[in-house]
Amino acid sequence: MNEEIAKNERNLIEEYQKKGYTASYRFNNGNLVDVDSKIEYAPKDIFIVAEHRYEGMSNPSDLSILYVLETVDGKKGTYLMGYGPTANLEAADFFKEIPRKNDKS
Repeated sequence: MNEEIAKNERNLIEEYQKKGYTASYRFNNGNLVDVDSKIEYAPKDIFIVAEHRYEGMSNPSDLSILYVLETVDGKKGTYLMGYGPTANLEAADFFKEIPRKNDKS
C-alpha cells in the first residue's frame, strides 16, 4: 500500500473501498452491525483481513485502528475505532474474541 496514502485513515478507507470493501459497521450491544443491512455479527462471524494502527499527528495519544473485515456471509468492509485511552472497551473485547483462525492480517 502506498506509504503516503497509509498516513491517513480516510484515504486508506477509500483505497479499500476501491477494492470492494464497501460495507460500514458500527458496534452495538455486543455485536458488529452492518450499517446498511442491520445484520448483526458475532466475533465468530468476522474475518480480519488487515489492520492498520494510527497515531495522531498533532496528539500522539490520539490512537486509532482500522480493521479491514470480511463476514461469514461474504460482506467486505471496514471498521475504525479508537484504542489506547480512548478505546471503547466493549468493542476492543469484541475484536479480542474473534477466533485466531479468522485473523488473516
